[in-house]
Amino acid sequence: MTTRLDSPPLHDGFVPCVLIPVYNHPAHIARIVETLLARGLPVLLIDDGSDAPTRAVLDAIHGAHPRTVTLERLPHNLGKGGAVSYGLRVAHALGYTHALQVDADGQHDLSDVPAFFDDARQRPDAVICGTPRYDASVPKGRLYGRYITHFWVWIETLSFDIADSMCGFRVYPLAATAALLARHRPPPRMAFDTDILVRLYWRGVPVQNRRTRVVYPDNGVSHFQMFRDNAGISWMHTRLVCAMLPRIPTLLLRKLRRTETLPTPASLAAPGATAALSWWRRPERGSLLGMNLLAFACRWFGLRTARACLIPVAAYFALKDTQACAASRDYQQRLGVAAPELGWAVPTRWRTFQHLLAFANAALDKFAAWRGLLGERHVRVEDDATLDAAANDARGALVIGSHLGNLEMTRALARSRGIDRIHAVVYTRHAQRFRSMLAGSNQAFAENLIEVDDIGPATAIMLRERVDRGDWLVIVGDRVPSADGGRVVQAPFFGESAPFAQGPFILAALLECPVYLLFCLRDKASYRLYFERFADTVELPRARREAALRSYAERYARRLEHYCRQYPMQWFNFFDFWQGKPPPS
Repeated sequence: MTTRLDSPPLHDGFVPCVLIPVYNHPAHIARIVETLLARGLPVLLIDDGSDAPTRAVLDAIHGAHPRTVTLERLPHNLGKGGAVSYGLRVAHALGYTHALQVDADGQHDLSDVPAFFDDARQRPDAVICGTPRYDASVPKGRLYGRYITHFWVWIETLSFDIADSMCGFRVYPLAATAALLARHRPPPRMAFDTDILVRLYWRGVPVQNRRTRVVYPDNGVSHFQMFRDNAGISWMHTRLVCAMLPRIPTLLLRKLRRTETLPTPASLAAPGATAALSWWRRPERGSLLGMNLLAFACRWFGLRTARACLIPVAAYFALKDTQACAASRDYQQRLGVAAPELGWAVPTRWRTFQHLLAFANAALDKFAAWRGLLGERHVRVEDDATLDAAANDARGALVIGSHLGNLEMTRALARSRGIDRIHAVVYTRHAQRFRSMLAGSNQAFAENLIEVDDIGPATAIMLRERVDRGDWLVIVGDRVPSADGGRVVQAPFFGESAPFAQGPFILAALLECPVYLLFCLRDKASYRLYFERFADTVELPRARREAALRSYAERYARRLEHYCRQYPMQWFNFFDFWQGKPPPS
C-alpha cells in the first residue's frame, strides 16, 4: 500500500522530513511519531514487511494524521538497508531536500532532532552524523564490537572525519544520496549505515558529527543477527577496502588541499580574523573513540603500551594540524631567544613532534591518575611547608594554574586521598570529548568540576559561596576569556607583550581569599609539584585598578616564564598566544 502526502511547501530551500524504517516495532513507534509531529515535522514511515500487530499500529498512526504522515508499505522484508534506501528515494521524489533517519526501537534521543536539523540547515551539503553517547544500558559486546568497524572506516576513508559510522541517527542530503543510490546498491541489512556513509564521503560529501544520547530500552527488540550480520559487515569492509585502493590518490589529494587551507598565526592576525584567534572556537581535535581506544590500551596493557600507541598519533597531528604546529614553532623561537642555553634558536620539525607527543603523554597521565595508575609515589612536592600551611587553613583559596604541565594530576591525587575541597573551574565550550573520557575513568571526576561559560557576576557569587565554606578553586590564568569581548591585560612574556585574562585576578579580589600558584610538571618518570603563595589577598583599588591588574598579570607571567624555561616542552597552549606579533629573530 502506498499513501503519499501532497508536495511539501518550500521553505528557504530547506525542506526536511523524518524517515523511520519499521519492522515489527509496535511498542515505541506511536510515541516517536507523536513527538516528531509535535515539532511540526512530516514523517515518512517505511513498513518493511511487518507482522499484523505492527501493521495495525501503523495504519492507526496514518489514519490519525493522513496529511503529515506518509506510509510506504513494502511487500516483504528487505532488511534495514533495503527499507532506508527505498525511503530515501521516495523522500527525494516527494520534494524533500533532507531526511533524518530515526530508528523505530526508541534508542534515539528525539530532543536532539532540532539540533540535527539546525546543523543541516547551516551545512546543507553535509551528512549530519550522530555520534552515540551511551549510558549503562548498552550491551558491552555491541559497544566494543563497534571499534572494529571504526578502525576499518578510518582506513577506508584515510581520515578520522567519521566519528561513528554505525549510528543510524543522521541527516542525509537527499540530492547527493539519491545520486549515489542511482549508481550503487548498498547492503540490505545492518551493514547499510557504514557502507552508504563511506561511499558518500568518497563522493566528496562532508560529514559533520554531532554527539547524541543513545539508550537501549528495556525489553527492546533487536533484529541484529550475530552470525549473519557480522558476516555481512565483514564482507562489506572487504569490498570497501578493495574499492578504496584506486581512490587513494584522490583521498590523499583531498587531505592535502584541506591542510593547505588551514589558518596560520599570520593569517589569523589579518583584519577581520579576530574570531579565529579565540582558542575556544577551535573544534576539539581527536575523536572520542580514539581517546577511548587509548584508554582501553592503558587499562589492559599498561602505560608503556599506551605511550607507544601515542607516537603515531602525535606524528599524525604533527603532519595535519598546521595551526598547532605553527604555534609550537612560534613558541620555540621565542623561547630560544629568551633562553639561548636551550639551543632552540631555530625551530625544528622534530622538536614540534616532541612537543605534541609531550602533550599527548600529559593527557594520558591525566587518565592514568584518575584510574589510580599514577599516585602520590609519582609526585614530589617541592615546598611542603607552603602546601601544609594552606591545607591546614580553614579558609578557602583561589589557586591559579596554567597550561604548563599537568594540572589535572593534582585534582586526581586529592580525590584519591579523600580531599573534596578542591574544585576545578573549567570552560564548558572546550574539550568536551576528552572530559567525557576522563569521566568514564572515575565516577568522582565530575564531582569537583565547576563548568562555566564565563566568569560573570552570577558565577562570581556562586564561587564566593564555595570559598566561604572553605573550598579551593583552581583556575588557569594563561588563556584569554572564552566570551566575545573578554577583558585582557597585556604583560611581557618571552620578550613580547601577550594578552592574559583579567578574570582570575578580578575573581581573586571578589573572593577576598588567599591566592596561590600551582604547577605540576613532569620530570622524567615522575612529577614535581610547585605550590607558591601569590598573595594574601588581591586588591584592586578603584583609583589604580588598571595598574594593579597589570602588576598582578606581570607577576603571574614572570612565574609562568620561569617554569617554561625549566620545562620547555610542557607548555600546551597550541594557538596563537601572541596574536600575530612576529617572534624576535
